[in-house]
Amino acid sequence: MDTAKAKKALKRLAKQKGVRVEDVRHEIEIAITEGMKSPEPQAQVFWSSIPHKGERPTPEEVITYIAGMVRD
Repeated sequence: MDTAKAKKALKRLAKQKGVRVEDVRHEIEIAITEGMKSPEPQAQVFWSSIPHKGERPTPEEVITYIAGMVRD
């Protein structure tokens, strides 16, 4: 999955839930922030293994990465 497909998935989910895409992204960003705070070494390895362009992974980057894990 690429980030374009992840964006489409976010749009589909928002439509399903009757909310804005920004709301879905915001909730995922909260989950990312909380997940990255974990002191567990395994969690730190997971978050650091996600390819990302900025300071932290975007919801689209996380979705793309996890989709790739599931596919393999």
